[in-house]
Formats: sequence, C-alpha cells, structure tokens
Amino acid sequence: MCGRYVVSQDPDDLAEEFGVDRVDVRERLEPDWNVAPSKDVYAVLTRRDRDTGDQERRLATVRWGLIPSWAKDPSIGNRLINARVETAAEKPSFRRAFAARRCLLPADGFYEWRGEKKGKRQPFYIHPRDGMLAMAGLYEIWRDPTRSDDDPHRFRWSMVILTTDAVDEIGEIHDRMPMLVGREHWAEWLDPANGDVRGLTSLLAPAVPGVLDAYPVSTEVNKADNNGPQLIEPATL
Repeated sequence: MCGRYVVSQDPDDLAEEFGVDRVDVRERLEPDWNVAPSKDVYAVLTRRDRDTGDQERRLATVRWGLIPSWAKDPSIGNRLINARVETAAEKPSFRRAFAARRCLLPADGFYEWRGEKKGKRQPFYIHPRDGMLAMAGLYEIWRDPTRSDDDPHRFRWSMVILTTDAVDEIGEIHDRMPMLVGREHWAEWLDPANGDVRGLTSLLAPAVPGVLDAYPVSTEVNKADNNGPQLIEPATL
C-alpha cells in the first residue's frame, strides 16, 4: 500500500516537470514531507477546455481519499486511499474513474513500514535516484447534495493511488507499492478518450530494480501531524 508520501516541489516546478498547460489549483500547497490521507495534494490530469473544446493537461488539487460519484456520504473516501491495479478496472468504486479519469500524482518519494502491525514497525523512505515519481492515480468529482447550485464548493475532487506487488528490495519492506507511469506513457495514461483497459494497465509498471533507493527514517513520520525535511533524513537502526 501507500499511506504517506512526500511532495516538496511548488506548483510552478511541477507544471514544468509534467508539461502542464494550465495550473488550475484552488490554493498553492506548502511543501509536505508527510502527505497523509484526507489532505489536499497535486494531481496532473487532462480536461477539456470549456471555451475551445481542446484537451489540456492541468495541475489541479484533489483530496486524497476517493469519493465515488454515486456515493451518498463523502466519508467513504476515508477508506478508499489505495486501489489494487489488478482489480481497479472492475471494482464499482473505481471502474468509472479507471475508464476516463486517470491522473498522475507527483511525489519526491513515499514511506513504507516494515514489521508486524501490532509490533514495532520501522518506517523507510523510498525515492528515485533521479527526478520525481509519477504515481498512477484515479480521480473523481463528487457533487455534494447538501450544497446549492451556486456554491463554488459543491464539487469535491478526490483521488486514489493505484498499487501493485512490490519488487526488488522494496518487497522486503512491504508487499505492496504504488504503480508508476513512465514519462513516455504519460500522454496515453492521461487521455480520457483511451478506453483500452488492458492497454492502459500495460502502461503501468512497478519500479525497475535499481531505480529506487530505500533507507530507514525516524518513527517521527508515524504521526501525521509531524512535518518537515528532517523526516526524510536517514536513521540509524
């Protein structure tokens, strides 16, 4: 799974890195070294321009914890933070988003924990040796029935991270990890007109062995309220 990650880049840098046409964020987020579920995060996605009808790549803010369009209660998003790529295209909670609302989730790296849930668990920081990660995600737009049609907050944008079996040394830390999208496949993955489920799944890949580094960090990261660059400093076991 993926329960925490890091995004320290500002939206302008992310826009350049991901070839974004428009920065469409509700607010500029502060660098976050402990991104946790229910927080707002940056997502790269493709939307149609209302005036021209052209598809454009945008940087948007979404809430981590997907709320399906059919949900009656937004609290379901508290449980839908990860989706298994093996079944996401078929599951009722994710299949509509998989069909047409796919996104990239920029990250400096992510955390995983080693050890039994009921025992002492050691956090590790996992990051690319070069550049940023583009984690595969799905997003939804949920209409809040309690808000009026003229309320600017009547729509809630939310996301879920796709995960797969962990590979290489990452599998020795945790058995699941985020799915990644290579730069050469970004356009295909983001294209809302691409409905080829099998082809889309083939675009995704776990990390190539040797591309990611992992090292232990302080258990300070365990508490979601803790933040700052000190969280990714190596710890001595």
